[in-house]
Amino acid sequence: MTVPRLIREDAQLLVVDIQERLCAAMPEDSLNRMLGRTRALIEGAKVLGLPIHVTEQYPKGLGHTVPSLMGLLAGVKPVEKIEFTGCVSGIASALGGRKQVLVAGMEAHICVFQTVRDLAERGLSPVLCADAVLSRSEVDLRVGLDLCRQAGAFVTTVESALFDLLGRAGTPEFKAISAAVK
Repeated sequence: MTVPRLIREDAQLLVVDIQERLCAAMPEDSLNRMLGRTRALIEGAKVLGLPIHVTEQYPKGLGHTVPSLMGLLAGVKPVEKIEFTGCVSGIASALGGRKQVLVAGMEAHICVFQTVRDLAERGLSPVLCADAVLSRSEVDLRVGLDLCRQAGAFVTTVESALFDLLGRAGTPEFKAISAAVK
């Protein structure tokens, strides 16, 4: 199997359900690492000019996207959903133009997995940033990553994906992305 080349003009970011009450249920150290990597991914996506989409699973019960991320997402309106997949009507139509979809979010074995599977079934190329996804338990995270891979996701890390999209050093974008991933 060939490892795909990430192409800036063909890529976009989908942040799945990183919400207040879900975050409260996660192991604190793992959550802090995942939120840091997700912030770097959002910052890098903005530097590269990628479209960014956000979903929220039943926000009435689970709260909204955590403020530390929403502060970076000015102008992005989260799409509310009750389906586990992030490929709901408000998102599915917006994802049509670019084939590579970088995915971050929670939980890996439920909403992230079902989103990745649906992206692949729609002919898109899901790119799962493994360090920007989380589940409450380690076994669910491992199984979620495996399920995503089996569903057709290219599994990578935030730093690897951003530098693949960037392609070269020595630019202002390189400096901004280097700062974001530190």
